Amino acid sequence: MGRQRITWTQKSIVDRIAKGFGKGRGAEYKPWLRIQDFPSRGRVHRILGMKTQRVHHLFSDLEANIFHVHDFLPFVTDIREQYPLLPLEETIALARECGVVPPTDPRTRQPIVMTTDQFLTVRQAGGFCYFARSIKYMNALGNSRTLEKLEIERRYFKVRSLDWGLVTDRQVDKNFVANVRWVRPYFRIVDLYPLTERVILKTSERLTQLVLNEELPLCELAAVCDAEFALTTGSSLAVARHLIANKVWPINMTERIEPCRPLVISSAYSSLQQTARRCG
Repeated sequence: MGRQRITWTQKSIVDRIAKGFGKGRGAEYKPWLRIQDFPSRGRVHRILGMKTQRVHHLFSDLEANIFHVHDFLPFVTDIREQYPLLPLEETIALARECGVVPPTDPRTRQPIVMTTDQFLTVRQAGGFCYFARSIKYMNALGNSRTLEKLEIERRYFKVRSLDWGLVTDRQVDKNFVANVRWVRPYFRIVDLYPLTERVILKTSERLTQLVLNEELPLCELAAVCDAEFALTTGSSLAVARHLIANKVWPINMTERIEPCRPLVISSAYSSLQQTARRCG
């Protein structure tokens, strides 16, 4: 059955608010817009968050890439995508203040609820703070209407004294994203099934010892573990991916992980901090 586009009316907006869309935190958050709400939005992604353990709705490859970065950074504790700018009357007023037409449904002419792409909860010394991030391809910034909407969004968060920023495809570290994509399928213990927790612990300890003391490719060290513990080929490499995903092995995520090369475990998260400055 095909997806049907939402028709925005005052009633549909009120109903959506009443149903809890745009509310909640962590696993309980319901994005204002979901992939199934539109018949076609180009390449879209449903991704199970490592932090929230809920499915996130991303409307472009770029949104997905930035999500992978934010989901891995240890100080980002929650990601709320398609976060609504409510109340609606406020963005309408801000649009008028800017001298532009507020975004509307082209069929009903009803002003629609604007959203910011990713609203982040970040842990800092002394507590938590919030960052709103709009995510756009550079070539989209040549569109005057896009810039008008971004200005409304910027003013909305300025009124609330919240940090708002624009992230573009030029700020994406492709190695970092590729590395997160490689390790995230083994983030959870259950993802390593049929390995038991006891076997995972034993393999982790041996594999860590090998990686720290042997300058051999990761895949060769994993094969040694597979042989020692009579595991199915590839089991120890999956454990290695689990250890990186859970940051038990801190590594430089800005350098592409190549299983056919030695893996360097560092004691610092400098690469995470650098990426945070670029994508945060």
